[in-house]
Amino acid sequence: MQKEEIAALNEQFLHTDPREVILYFTKLFGSKIALSSSMGAEDQVLTQMIISLSPNTKIFTLDTGRLFPETYDLIDRTSKKYKTKIEVYFPSAQRVEEMVNKKGINLFFESIDNRKECCNIRKIEPLKRAFENLDAWICGLRAEQSVTRKDIGVIEWDEANQLVKINPLAFWSEKQVWDYIKTNKIPYNPLHDKGFPSIGCYPCTRAIEPGEDVRAGRWWWENPDTKECGLHKKH
Repeated sequence: MQKEEIAALNEQFLHTDPREVILYFTKLFGSKIALSSSMGAEDQVLTQMIISLSPNTKIFTLDTGRLFPETYDLIDRTSKKYKTKIEVYFPSAQRVEEMVNKKGINLFFESIDNRKECCNIRKIEPLKRAFENLDAWICGLRAEQSVTRKDIGVIEWDEANQLVKINPLAFWSEKQVWDYIKTNKIPYNPLHDKGFPSIGCYPCTRAIEPGEDVRAGRWWWENPDTKECGLHKKH
């Protein structure tokens, strides 16, 4: 898909209901599109929408091996509620073993490079396997989530993975997300009720204080402009 096409599609879908965005692109790409779910609130909204609009669309998640127990429980509850199969991708056991034995079990606290290496092995490599044979992916990014996401569009070109990236909730507010969850009785991670707006791996996620950025609890020891794991790099 050319840059001009993406620009035109962004203009077309700028103020469009996310369900219309999902319906359009799942029809356009068919079996070549999937939802990448972190099991966060936004992805739970998208899961419900996709199940109702395009139930054969692939939904997958990444198990890094360091997730919260509540996240594993949510995978199970979501699969059962919607009678669907959420595919789970795991990192290479050998690569994780080599990394941990070389740099320690909590290497990510030592440096940004270590943290990015851990994210790469536990998340990026499994994600690339999940992307095989796809032309597009759907994710739950919202522009207001953090400084690293303020310029996102509904449709983007994912240069790193050579895929079209669809962000149906790009311009939704947090209130819209939670209103939709409550109205549609969507299962969600109970940690959200304990001050965790963004939930990743257990060691790298904390609750936030009132007034903090919604992603302040992710890799809280780093500067805000480094707080991405590599899944959403522009280049």
